[in-house]
Amino acid sequence: MIQKIIQLRSNQFIHRIGLSVAAAIFMAGCASTPAPVEQMAVSREAISNASSAGANEFAPVQLNSAIEKMDAAERAMVKKDYVVARQLAEQAEADAQLAATMSRSAKAKKAADELQEGSRILRQEIERKSD
Repeated sequence: MIQKIIQLRSNQFIHRIGLSVAAAIFMAGCASTPAPVEQMAVSREAISNASSAGANEFAPVQLNSAIEKMDAAERAMVKKDYVVARQLAEQAEADAQLAATMSRSAKAKKAADELQEGSRILRQEIERKSD
């Protein structure tokens, strides 16, 4: 009888140790993935910069993709799914940077085209006056 009590207490003790170890591992796993607060801020700033660069006009698909991914990242943050939130925020940042670059490129091309057209008109005027 005493032997059964000792064995029962021993099993309970081992069970508690096992639960404690499992809880510690679980908590360490949760603590190892911090909320990507900084990445979220960087991604929001990239979207803002893209919008300021004219992405609404020159790269709307890329800008909308960035916005949608950022919205999904924010939903993942609410669910405390920080790994997914970070991945989506990084993708949103990349899409926003692409949108901003495409916008700047399109603006530069438009300005170059306008300059070229102005030069063409000026040449025509010079030729017409010299005739």
